[in-house]
Amino acid sequence: MNVLTAPFHYPFMLRALLAALSVGMLCSAMGTYVVLRRLAFIGDGIAHASFAGIVIAYMRGANYYMGAAVVAVLTALGIGFVHRRGRISMDTSIGVLFTGAFALGVFLMSRQSNYAVDLQSFLFGDILAVQASDLAIVIGLAIVVAIALAVLYRGLLYTTFDPVVAEAGGIPAGAYEYALLVLVALTVIIGIQSVGIVLVAALLVTPAAAAYQLTHRFAPMFALSTFFGAISSIGGLYLSYYARGSSGATIVLFTTVLFFLALGIRSVRQSAARRTVHVSSPVLSK
Repeated sequence: MNVLTAPFHYPFMLRALLAALSVGMLCSAMGTYVVLRRLAFIGDGIAHASFAGIVIAYMRGANYYMGAAVVAVLTALGIGFVHRRGRISMDTSIGVLFTGAFALGVFLMSRQSNYAVDLQSFLFGDILAVQASDLAIVIGLAIVVAIALAVLYRGLLYTTFDPVVAEAGGIPAGAYEYALLVLVALTVIIGIQSVGIVLVAALLVTPAAAAYQLTHRFAPMFALSTFFGAISSIGGLYLSYYARGSSGATIVLFTTVLFFLALGIRSVRQSAARRTVHVSSPVLSK
């Protein structure tokens, strides 16, 4: 049996591959905006905040995704509101709201005498357990967010690099900031089933950070980040299958290795550029 095709003879691995590609590519594409806006903390914050929604949905017998999505979006909007209206830095706003929401989830869970084990799995994810209904939700949400990104591309691009100039040019920077926060929240929800609350932030940051080591132009960075997300998802699945390890963890480890490879390539480029400049510079003698 071929080493490359062996894992995908099982239906659950095929579902896992589709889910991983959807999550990896979308998180990485969204991560371009997250990294350029220096919002690396927001993915982790919203992911932890969504835990309260999962617990509430469990208590009510509702869909976990729906509960997580509602709390994640409300938290994202709350972060934007506190940041803009309270004139508090974005990282402080994230810290205040995500810890409060996460603490609420832990408190509610602690009051349950017998909570289900799969509630804990949302912390670390289990992409191999993705069912057809879960996959439909993941792909559906991914398509919605991708379309929204395409529609809002111009405004998000301008407000990412210079919100003040964008505002002066008639682009509502505040509205685009709220829209970006909501899209990040939905992206986090998409990733929870695959890699879990704890690890989803890595897919929002690491592939984009790796791409940033290789280029500072937006379009190439966006494409590279998306590519790294796809490669990490596929490579991580293979690694988890043959190493018999956690799929979410191996996906994140794979993208971390890509980051350090990109960092190494950047260092080599810089060293080569310095040597070129040194050789081409005229030698000054006294």
